[in-house]
Amino acid sequence: MPFIDTEFKGLKIFEPRVFADSRGYFFESFNKQLFTEAGINSEFVQDNESKSQRGVLRGLHYQLNPMAQAKLIRVVEGEVLDVVVDIRVGSPTYGKSFSLLVSAENKKQLYIPRGFAHGFLVLSETCIFQYKCDNYYSKESEGGIHFRDAELNINWGFDLDQALVSDKDKVLPGFKDCKNTFVF
Repeated sequence: MPFIDTEFKGLKIFEPRVFADSRGYFFESFNKQLFTEAGINSEFVQDNESKSQRGVLRGLHYQLNPMAQAKLIRVVEGEVLDVVVDIRVGSPTYGKSFSLLVSAENKKQLYIPRGFAHGFLVLSETCIFQYKCDNYYSKESEGGIHFRDAELNINWGFDLDQALVSDKDKVLPGFKDCKNTFVF
C-alpha cells in the first residue's frame, strides 16, 4: 500500500508508485478507489495551485466548521517543508505539529484531514504547490495560527526573519487564541 500512517489519526503520507524510464515518468497522483481502500473517503470538490519563490511561508491556515476542508497536497515543481498542527480538541496529538519534506522529486503527498492547521515554507528557488479540497473555500470561515507561535515551537529549519509572509499571516493569533470548532 502506498500510504504511510502517521502518529496523527487520519494524517497519511501518500507515496505513489512512479514508473520512470528514458522518456520521463508516469504516476497516478490520485485514484479514488486506492484512497477509499486506505480509509480516505473525501469527495474532493476544488483544486488549488500556487506559485511561490524561495522563503515564502504560507500558513498556518484552516477553514472552520461547517466549511472545514480535508486536503491532499503535492508539489509539482520545487520543494517545501509542509507543516500541519492538530487542532482537534481531545485528540491525543492536539497542539502537536508534523512536518514533511515534499518535493517534485520525491513525489510524496500528504492527506490532511479536517481539524488541522496547514502551512508550508518554500525551500527551492520557485515552487508550484497544488492541493485538492473536499469543501469549498469560504472567506467567512477562515481560521489561522501564527507561524511563530511560541507554544507550538515549530522548527521551520529556516531563518524566519528572512521568510516572505503575507500581511494577513503576520497578524494571525497564537494557538491559545485561535478560533477553533474542532472536536476529536
